[in-house]
Amino acid sequence: MSLLTNVMDHSLDDGYAEAAARKRAEGAAGMPRTVRARLGLAAGLVLAALVVTVGAAQARIAAPTVAKERQELIDRIQRETAAADKLEGKVDKLRDDVSARQRAALRQDGGGDPAGLVGILSGAVAVHGPGVKLVVDDAKEATTGGGGNPRETSGFSDTGRVRDRDMQRVVNGLWESGAEAIAINGQRLTALSAIRAAGDAILVDNRPLVPPYTVLAVGDGQRLSTRFQNSADGLYLHALQENYGIRTGISTESDLRLPAAPSVIVRTAQPSTEKGTS
Repeated sequence: MSLLTNVMDHSLDDGYAEAAARKRAEGAAGMPRTVRARLGLAAGLVLAALVVTVGAAQARIAAPTVAKERQELIDRIQRETAAADKLEGKVDKLRDDVSARQRAALRQDGGGDPAGLVGILSGAVAVHGPGVKLVVDDAKEATTGGGGNPRETSGFSDTGRVRDRDMQRVVNGLWESGAEAIAINGQRLTALSAIRAAGDAILVDNRPLVPPYTVLAVGDGQRLSTRFQNSADGLYLHALQENYGIRTGISTESDLRLPAAPSVIVRTAQPSTEKGTS
């Protein structure tokens, strides 16, 4: 019982109590006890304050320079953008001028008819008439990368996306089935048109297209639709739909309107004036 009473009365060890009392008596409340130590502490504080002050001053001095360089870069970007826009506008005007001259030449060769056979077949003039509307779109679960089986016809891993070679086969199948004029997403195809890929994008004459791809083909609507769907390229498109989820839809239309090609430039071929011999 006396032990418990002693523990309750003296909860703190006597040695700890003596040390605390001695520390209070010496006035050691976390501060250096000697003059040298105090001077060292003061010098350290002054040095730290000096470093912080110098850093802040340098930041203030550099801030206007950085802001100036940033503004100069923004101004340069704006100037170059304006110059590019101006050049693009000039290119558009030149393209329109070339197209107008080509149409004038075609009217002369076609007997004055602006929608003559030469202009229609070359894609230099807008056309309209019955035909087929074919919509081709990526699969709903299309991805940008693939770990599936490669398509044997394209060499790409299956991603559920329509590829440039797919569109090439669609267009070739429509031509073979009797189409007289074709446009993809409003882009008129000519004998000089190229369908290529840039990453996952499909380019027609170097202009990117965005899915869904709407193909308009002028021709004998019902006959064109039937012949295309029964052709090898139509069956290929059906296989893409069945095996890869590519979405397609085809319909006959009573009147389709296709724009003229932006430009039809021939650099090498020249018209021949020689008559054929019997």
